Amino acid sequence: MKALLVTGMEGAVNCAQALQAMLGMEIEVAAGRRAAISSLRKQEFDLVVVDDSLADADPAGTDPLWEAIGMAQPVTVNFVLSGTERVAREIRAALRRREREQELARRAATAALETELKSTVAGLLLHSQLALAAEPLPEPVAGKLRLVADLVGTLRDQLSSNVVAH
Repeated sequence: MKALLVTGMEGAVNCAQALQAMLGMEIEVAAGRRAAISSLRKQEFDLVVVDDSLADADPAGTDPLWEAIGMAQPVTVNFVLSGTERVAREIRAALRRREREQELARRAATAALETELKSTVAGLLLHSQLALAAEPLPEPVAGKLRLVADLVGTLRDQLSSNVVAH
């Protein structure tokens, strides 16, 4: 895990070191928006912690920073009012939110894929059975269609048992 701490606060490096020790994650410090954007362009971060005072001072100027964050979890913190312990709690909470969101996204993607696969399998099974019912079929073609129908039926059963297992 890697975080970017964006603040112009004096003592930011000490804060980052304390947070590293508390959270067991690498924390890089950027002294302002430009430095943060530069760091975000060079490497990926799991989390970007932005000082409220930077965001509040120039909201429009902060927009490029929010755009550069990409897939990192954004967190805003008031370093003037928050001690290191509170910042650590905010980071932990943000990481838990990120994990929950990722799990929900995985589940949604899995469900969508299962639905799509089931639909395709049902279509294949139906069309192979309809083709088998057509008259007259040469035996080599009928044999291959029966094989396709059997394979698709097996796939349908595997998909159904996989859904039950979830």
